[in-house]
Amino acid sequence: MRSIFLSFICVAFCAAAFAQPQKVTADKIIAVVGDKIILRSDVDNYIADMQRQGVEVPPNARCAVLEQSMGVKALVLQAEKDSLPVTDEEIDAVIENKIRYFISAYGSKEELEKIAGKSVYQLKADFKDGVRDQKLAEAMRNKIVENIKITPKETQDFFNKIPKDSLPFYESEMEISQIVIYPKASRDAEEYVQEQLKEFKTQVESGKKDFKTLASIYSADKGTEQQGGTLEINRNQKELDPVWLNKAFSLKPGQISNPFKTRFGYHIILMVSRAGDDAVVRHILLTPQITETEISATTDKLDSVRSQIMSGNIKFNEGVTKYSEDEATKYSAGAITNKENGSPYITIDQLDAAMVTMLKSLKVGQYSAPVKYADDRGKQGVRIVYLKTKSEPHRENLTDDYNRISQKALEEKKGEALEHWFATKLSNYYIMVDDEYKSCEEMKKWVSAANTASKN
Repeated sequence: MRSIFLSFICVAFCAAAFAQPQKVTADKIIAVVGDKIILRSDVDNYIADMQRQGVEVPPNARCAVLEQSMGVKALVLQAEKDSLPVTDEEIDAVIENKIRYFISAYGSKEELEKIAGKSVYQLKADFKDGVRDQKLAEAMRNKIVENIKITPKETQDFFNKIPKDSLPFYESEMEISQIVIYPKASRDAEEYVQEQLKEFKTQVESGKKDFKTLASIYSADKGTEQQGGTLEINRNQKELDPVWLNKAFSLKPGQISNPFKTRFGYHIILMVSRAGDDAVVRHILLTPQITETEISATTDKLDSVRSQIMSGNIKFNEGVTKYSEDEATKYSAGAITNKENGSPYITIDQLDAAMVTMLKSLKVGQYSAPVKYADDRGKQGVRIVYLKTKSEPHRENLTDDYNRISQKALEEKKGEALEHWFATKLSNYYIMVDDEYKSCEEMKKWVSAANTASKN
């Protein structure tokens, strides 16, 4: 069933959890798959959420949403029958990410609760069953398509079916990898920022200074300086440094930590308020001053790494694993990925200015000399860059875009496998479609399956 895109169900469940009180009307079961029911309000809430997000609602939205929801229910039923494992930890992780996304989108936990009309605790409870179904449906889909492969001939046949005037046009794209090392500050520089932070703590505790003011003036965390270092956090946030997170949750409301070190620099944290695993904190980050001496030493080290790579003593990905300190690229063989779609193909407008300058004199297959730069946090680093591929602006073709075309062909083949799976499985389930929806084009296969099952 090609119309079943599992990403839809996350939105659908969020819509249900955010359903606002409406004029009281009778709800109604509009479809059943096995023992799973779908209510009219489920469809209404999903469409309302599309409208809230500014998504254009197509004329057949109700039919399309119902079809997708029924497909998810069928996948969940089979996943339960096959005892596919989904842990509470997986479910909780998805819910925490969802809550953090909404807090970020709406600006604060209080605003989120105001818009939802529910506490964060209630939202988490509302999300639980939906996220469980999401994970089960994904697991079942993955099981159905896990052994599907694509051959070169299938890729070519797929490409040949596309009308030539429908082939997409691509701007120049590159595959770029990097090795990054951050210079280490001197002991004197580290001791200096620790003393600064101790003084900040003393000034706040004595009432002489305001923590928010100090954070706005001195903190190296540019992402929070406008908020006076304020952050809303959750104990289970995976993207936060674990040392920083553990230190934050060791504090009582009103308490300020002693200076401590993470890979980003030195911090102090003020615990503003806490409710279970959620907290509001303020923090100040200071990074020890890096001198030209440390930068020069790091440059020499990376130049040695580059020499080893160019002489063939080590491969570039081995150099990444052994030497690179950039968390964002260290575990992808140094590859810089496209932030919009996660692919390894990146356009020049997605690169920082220093990287663009480096690439001007670099040819495909070459490694740059070590160059110093500042990351998006302002942290000083030194990097070497490998230009793996670079394409000219072009219309999609098998020579330049084989991997991309092959992936699209594979997705189509998986879609066909899902179609076949539904065609063979639907008649095994009890299916009911409300008369209001039976005339929908999207409901034909479901109505047919329901009629077949009733005759058996």
